[in-house]
Amino acid sequence: MNTKLNAEYWNSRYIDNRMGWDIGYPSTPIKTYVDQLQDKTISILIPGGGNAYEAEYLHNQGFKNVTVVDIAPVTKQGFLDRAPHFPEHHFIVKDFFELEGQFDLILEQTFFCALAPELRKSYAVKMHELLKPHGKLVGLLFDFPLKDGPPFGGSKTEYLGYFDSLFNSNVFEKCINSIKPREGKEFFINLSKRIA
Repeated sequence: MNTKLNAEYWNSRYIDNRMGWDIGYPSTPIKTYVDQLQDKTISILIPGGGNAYEAEYLHNQGFKNVTVVDIAPVTKQGFLDRAPHFPEHHFIVKDFFELEGQFDLILEQTFFCALAPELRKSYAVKMHELLKPHGKLVGLLFDFPLKDGPPFGGSKTEYLGYFDSLFNSNVFEKCINSIKPREGKEFFINLSKRIA
């Protein structure tokens, strides 16, 4: 188990401004998906949210049931300073794997790739647990070889090995609207919780 990727590690990355994954705005594929959502009452979770530009965008678009969870305490105050109208109790500082509750939609944006690879199966199981019946896991996974990270990459075959028994794949394809630095290096996923 890779224990270095803990709250202290991620907190120091934010404090030292070593956040190569942080693009400063909601990523285009996530924004495009959010823009076609009609029901603004759905419950949405953004795990490993960090600066949570997607949460700010959702809130500004009228989605009032958005929850962010991040393990690094410093992220919460930074986010609330930037988005003071966001309900403070909807930004939870906690280990994702200890989170409870259920959601209609979970948005994946650079969280999976930040986890130690040995946690990937646990990630899939926890996502399944956190989703309501027929809930969806939507977002991006990196498409480049697994190497020392974070970020940790992987392949579609590997990823499907974690998700296939728990989810139906509505979409699992090369992303067509990635931001320029990530062009050709992302899959867009839309997975529905499978009910036994």
